[in-house]
Amino acid sequence: MDSDNHPRAADVIVAAIAARIASGELPDKHPLPAERDLMEEFGASRTVIREAISALSNRGLVESRPRYRPIVRKPDYETVLHATGDVVRHLLADSGGVRNLYRSRIFIERALVREAATAAQKPEIELLREALRLNELAIPDSNEFYRTDIQFHGVLYRMPKNPIFPAVHQGYTSWLAPHWEKMLRSPERNQVNYRAHRSIFDAIIDRDPEAADEALTNHLNAAWEYVRVTFELDE
Repeated sequence: MDSDNHPRAADVIVAAIAARIASGELPDKHPLPAERDLMEEFGASRTVIREAISALSNRGLVESRPRYRPIVRKPDYETVLHATGDVVRHLLADSGGVRNLYRSRIFIERALVREAATAAQKPEIELLREALRLNELAIPDSNEFYRTDIQFHGVLYRMPKNPIFPAVHQGYTSWLAPHWEKMLRSPERNQVNYRAHRSIFDAIIDRDPEAADEALTNHLNAAWEYVRVTFELDE
């Protein structure tokens, strides 16, 4: 098979393996068949098989590691976001992209806190309470505070028990982390953010969606000023 035929041959193999992953014939977290077995099954060269595996990896359907057989990753929401990560990071090179992404976060979290204030059950409330407690303890340590800040907001994304929201939260965190880490932090600034988290929590346990929305919006709008400076953005 000459090189001109490689893309078409690889595409056929990718489609066949992707269908087996979707059906469960190739189980999640199990290795793909050996290269030699795939070569024999599809009548393809090693080059074509490796091209197909690379395409599957780029789609997030397998995880490739040097010297190991690729591992199947059945598609989920996290896989989709991971596969689009490079595109999103490219968009973030533009100041408008950063602003739009941040505003989408505010839009989603406003809805989440309103939902939490009206529908959160005791187990979810206790998870948020514990996240807030850890956030307060971390005030003197900015690195730890950053981690617990992410955890506090992460609980809000998990409360609706919809797998899309935690995946979106992970997307926001991973896409923006390289820039978040450049932001100036101090115990004084951490204290301000903790008080904002406390206001959000208090509104939720008071079952007051309007107050929760207002506290969340004020918190993230204030945080935007630090984001804007970090990204060297002009309003």
